[in-house]
Amino acid sequence: MQALDIYRHNFVPSAVLSQPKVVVGVPLIAAPTDEEAEFLASSIHQRVSGIVRGERRALQPPVAGFLASRDPREQAAIADFLAMAVIGGPDRVQAQLHQIAQTTQADELMLVCDIFDPALRLRALDIAAGFLQ
Repeated sequence: MQALDIYRHNFVPSAVLSQPKVVVGVPLIAAPTDEEAEFLASSIHQRVSGIVRGERRALQPPVAGFLASRDPREQAAIADFLAMAVIGGPDRVQAQLHQIAQTTQADELMLVCDIFDPALRLRALDIAAGFLQ
């Protein structure tokens, strides 16, 4: 929110853009149920864990209980990194996307979907698309 405030406050109109335009990147893990989404989110949790530990690697398959297996400091770092993440079933996804749009007053939401299985990634985007019309 601080970055958005700075951008909007310091925006200078130009010949190309007369008003500030805000695009917010939103990590998205959507599934038919909250429980499945939380399980699928373990792939992105692993990715962020690798960033925090300086051990970057390709996106990994989901692992049950991954987040709970991390120490509290690493859990906090992952939560901070994914503060704008939308993870859940359709109802939770709709509510969280709506909240982000209202809070940020963004012109666009750019969804980033780090789900290991490409078919499930497309399914997640289909779930979210229903609320972004």
